[in-house]
Amino acid sequence: MEPTGPSTAAPLADLRIAPLPGGLGAEVQGFQIADTDDAAFATLYAAFLEHQLLLFRAQRLPPAAQVAFARRFGEVQVHVMDQYHASGHPELYTLSNLGPDGKPSGKHPDRGTLEWHTDGSWRRVTGQATMLYAEQIPTTGGETSFADMYSAYDALDPAERARLAGLRAIHNLDFSRDRRHGEEPLSEAQRQAVPPVDHPILRTHPETGRPCVFLGDHAESIAGMAYAAGRALIDDLNERLVASARIYTHHWRPGDFIVWDNRCLLHRAGRYDTAREPRVIRRCTVIGDAPYWAEPAQRAG
Repeated sequence: MEPTGPSTAAPLADLRIAPLPGGLGAEVQGFQIADTDDAAFATLYAAFLEHQLLLFRAQRLPPAAQVAFARRFGEVQVHVMDQYHASGHPELYTLSNLGPDGKPSGKHPDRGTLEWHTDGSWRRVTGQATMLYAEQIPTTGGETSFADMYSAYDALDPAERARLAGLRAIHNLDFSRDRRHGEEPLSEAQRQAVPPVDHPILRTHPETGRPCVFLGDHAESIAGMAYAAGRALIDDLNERLVASARIYTHHWRPGDFIVWDNRCLLHRAGRYDTAREPRVIRRCTVIGDAPYWAEPAQRAG
């Protein structure tokens, strides 16, 4: 259940940012998201760019307040899979294994989330930030892991960087959802609304200027390459990227809120007992920009 009780506004002086163990992400302490004003947001956004992921514990965050906070980042995505809309806010994508009776149904709400991916890569203008708020969580499992694609890029040797800099991957929501669900969760109208798009495999972060890798489970094939060869390359790269990246795995508590940078992180959810354990998490994604790649010499100039 969500934490209860009135929100007590904390002055900006009480806000503390503590890096998480392992160097990826930071915990924001002494602050309630619902109390964000312009000054607090400027501090939080600078920390977001620096640490890539921000964790807030014990939040009292009704749906409207989550959407309002997301709008401070930019335009909030209304997901094409509208069967996940809930709480009277189409910007929110609710991941819940509860049935109509309010009990665990045994059905995973979105098996695509179990694979490493970046939100919204299946659109030309991709996700900037994603935010999760935990309403109910299982006693075991159901964690969320994050992989740093800055460090994955740094681990590539110069020859591979040069090869990947000339390649574009085709991202396809219909492919990743059919592949992971074993069924067709998108309607024909939904498929038509989100045709496949191509993006560079290497991208330049538009705000930090740092290079990173942009791939994940929505990537189906490589433009200009035979399908089987492209699939083999994507599978190999996705595996090696995560193996070389800094990882943070979050074990949820009710009331936890996390916001992360989709432009430089992959993430995935952990498995849990969907027949016996409840897991209800509210998600929203802020729309960012179209990924691009600038060679290091161009960035230096």
